[in-house]
Amino acid sequence: MNFFHYLVVTKFQEFMNQTMIQYFHWYTEQGGKLWKHAQEEAQHLAELGITSVWFPPAYKGASGGYSIGYDSYDLFDLGEFDQKGTVATKYGTKDEYLAAIKTLKEHNIQIIVDIVLNHKGGGDELETFPVVKVDENDRDKIISDEFEIQSYTKFTFPGRNKKYSDFEWNFTCFSGVDYAEGMDTHIYKIKSEYGDTWEEVIGDEKGNYDYLMFNDIEHRNPHVREELNYWAKWYFEQTDFDGVRLDAVKHISYDFYKEWLTLLRSNSGKNIFAVGEYWAPGRLPLLRKYIAATEGCMSLFDSSLHHNFHNASNEGNAYDLRRIFDETLTKEDPLHSVTLVDNHDTQPLQDLEAPVEAWFKPLAYALILLRQDGYPCVFYPDLYGAHYVDKDKEGNDQEIFLDKVDGIEEMLKVRKDHAYGEQSDYFEDANCLGWVREGDDEHSGCAVVLSNKDAYEKPMEMGERYIGQTFYDVLGRTEDKVTIDENGWGTFPVPAGNVSVWIAE
Repeated sequence: MNFFHYLVVTKFQEFMNQTMIQYFHWYTEQGGKLWKHAQEEAQHLAELGITSVWFPPAYKGASGGYSIGYDSYDLFDLGEFDQKGTVATKYGTKDEYLAAIKTLKEHNIQIIVDIVLNHKGGGDELETFPVVKVDENDRDKIISDEFEIQSYTKFTFPGRNKKYSDFEWNFTCFSGVDYAEGMDTHIYKIKSEYGDTWEEVIGDEKGNYDYLMFNDIEHRNPHVREELNYWAKWYFEQTDFDGVRLDAVKHISYDFYKEWLTLLRSNSGKNIFAVGEYWAPGRLPLLRKYIAATEGCMSLFDSSLHHNFHNASNEGNAYDLRRIFDETLTKEDPLHSVTLVDNHDTQPLQDLEAPVEAWFKPLAYALILLRQDGYPCVFYPDLYGAHYVDKDKEGNDQEIFLDKVDGIEEMLKVRKDHAYGEQSDYFEDANCLGWVREGDDEHSGCAVVLSNKDAYEKPMEMGERYIGQTFYDVLGRTEDKVTIDENGWGTFPVPAGNVSVWIAE
C-alpha cells in the first residue's frame, strides 16, 4: 500500500458509519440564506447522524450574487469584498459562512469545501494574445492558422485591492478560452511557452477534455501552481475545513492534484479527506485508471452506481436487482467510493440530467446508507425537498417539485445506531434483495428488504443473539412484527416496490 493510498484508507476508516450531506443544489434559493440555514440546522443534522457537510463553492463567482459557485472569479473573496455587484455571495457573507462552520463543528460535524481549480470566469480586463482554433469535438485537432484575439484573461480583483494576495492572472495562466472579443464563441487554444498541447488527462473523450469552460487554468505554469498551493493553505487557515470536494477532476492534470493535496495535508497538519468529481457514468475503467494515476490520493464519486440507480428506477420490475452493484466503484474499490443517489448535476433540468425516479429513491438510499461499503452522500433536496423553475431543453419554462424522500430520516438514524457489524446478503431473487447487519458490542443490528416488483417475504438469519426478540419496520411500511426463531432466523416482509428496515424492539 503506497503512502497516498494509506492516507485515503486511514481517513476513510475515520468515516466508517458516518454520512455526508451535499448541502445545496443547483437551484438553491438566492439572497444569502444558505449559511444561516446550515447554522440553524446543525443540531438536527447531528441528531440524524450527519457527520460532514459538503458546502458549495464559497468564493465569489463571475455572476456575483447569482453564482452557484462554479464560475469562480476570486478565490480569496468569501463574501467579503464588493465585487461583481455584491459583497455577499449567493449563500451569504464571509462572517455568516465562518459562523456556520463554527456551529457545525461544535456539533461534531466536519466541513467539506468545494474546490474549483479548473477554470476562472469574469476577467477584469482584455488582453491580446496568439491562439489557434480547435475542433470542439476533437480538441487535439487544430482547424486554423495562428492569429490574435482579445479576451478577458486579466484578473486584477480591484474590489479586493491585493488583500491576502497580490497575484494577478493573465493569459499565460490559461491554456484556452471560449470568448474572443468581436468573434464567435469557439474553443481557442492559447499559444504559450508551456506547450502547444493541452495538459495530459485520463481518457480520450473529445480527443483531450482538458478544456471545459471559461478561461482554462494552465497548471503547468509554476507561478499558477504556487498561487493555488498558497491559496489552499490560506483557505484552510480561514476555515479549518476537514475535507475537499474537487470539481471536474477529469479536466485537470492528475499530477497537479497529487502535488496540491500533498502540500495541503502537509501545510494543514491534517489528513484532509478528498473526493474528486470524475463523472463517467457506466465507465468504471476510467475511474479505476484515474485512481491508479493519482496513486489513490483521493476518493471518487461512484458515478457508475448512480448510473445503475437511474437505470433501475426507469426500468422498474424489468431490472435485475442482483446487478445493482455490477461495474461499480463500490463493489470494486469501496475504500475509494463515495456513494450518492443524485446531485446538482443530475437533478432535473441540468445538462447531465439523469435523476433517480422518486419511487426508487428509498430503495437507493437503503443501498448506500445501510450497507458496509462506500461513504454515502445525501442530496439536500432528498432531505428537505425543493421547488424551482427553469427552462427545459426546448426552451420552455418548467416547474419542478422534488419531494423529501419517504423514510430518509429514519434510515439515517438506523445508519447511525444500527448499521454495524458483519453483513450477510440475500441476493438470490432478481426482484427482491435482502441483507442483515449483525450489530456489534455497542449496537444492535438491522435487517433490510427491498423489492422492485411484488410484495415479498425474505427469510434471513439475524444470529443467535437475537433469538426470541421481536423486530419491527422502522419505516412503518407494515405493522407486522417478526420474531426471531430458535435458530436465529426471521422471515421479513416488504411491500411491493418498496423497502422495509427492521430493528429489534
